[in-house]
Amino acid sequence: MTPLKIAISGANGRMGRVLIEAVNNHPETVLSGALEHDQSEALGLDAGYAIGIKTGVAISSDVDAVLAGSDVLIDFTRPEPSLLYIEKCSRAGVNMIIGTTGFDDAGKTAIKTASEKIGIVFAANYSIGVNLTFHILDTVARVLNEGYDIEIIEAHHRHKVDAPSGTALRMGEVIANALGRDLKECAIYGREGHTGARDPQTIGFATVRAGDVVGDHTALFATDGERVEITHKASSRMTFASGAVRAAVWLNNQPNGLFDMQDVLGLKNQ
Repeated sequence: MTPLKIAISGANGRMGRVLIEAVNNHPETVLSGALEHDQSEALGLDAGYAIGIKTGVAISSDVDAVLAGSDVLIDFTRPEPSLLYIEKCSRAGVNMIIGTTGFDDAGKTAIKTASEKIGIVFAANYSIGVNLTFHILDTVARVLNEGYDIEIIEAHHRHKVDAPSGTALRMGEVIANALGRDLKECAIYGREGHTGARDPQTIGFATVRAGDVVGDHTALFATDGERVEITHKASSRMTFASGAVRAAVWLNNQPNGLFDMQDVLGLKNQ
């Protein structure tokens, strides 16, 4: 079997390094390219230098050259560079796994448009456990659909630049959809001062940024006399990286289109 050729953007970042390791460890994939911005001090170095492995792939800023030798690009960067990669992949016919969060509506539209030409998996979180949690939350919200206050609490490391996290927002979307609500209309992202009594139709979000927390997420359903808490805690970025590589292998056998991890794991319509 010919191995799937995977390129990684943001290759010298915290997530990029773990993705390189995950690609190196998977029996059906091979690292075909490693991208960084044109001012990176890592340009020209072996992509595995920071994790103690030799890949034979040099970190590059030449997007077109890297895509020319790749089947799929895994992108966990930021919306601005990610949009460039989306455009380039669409032109080159290279599939994408997008783990970047914080896109505005225009960015999401660009992803949808690109998916008409290439296959894209776009997910807020690539952890298998988190995606199972999304599935569970749909059921919980449908059962606890009256008289329960809903709050989502998330914690991440000090370097994370967007809040709430994409995973927290996706949890909110899953719950809101199950309840027949629009998250844009019912979300509360901060409380301060005299806020008045809680509106029972709202979904609240609380954000923590501290230390090296990889990612903690809790959905809280509380009513008089009881509360139900659905929690996922990640202790290693490898859980996200392994899921992304699994998604890349799955996407290689799919037609063009826009998918998420519920598709990859076969959890839709269950």
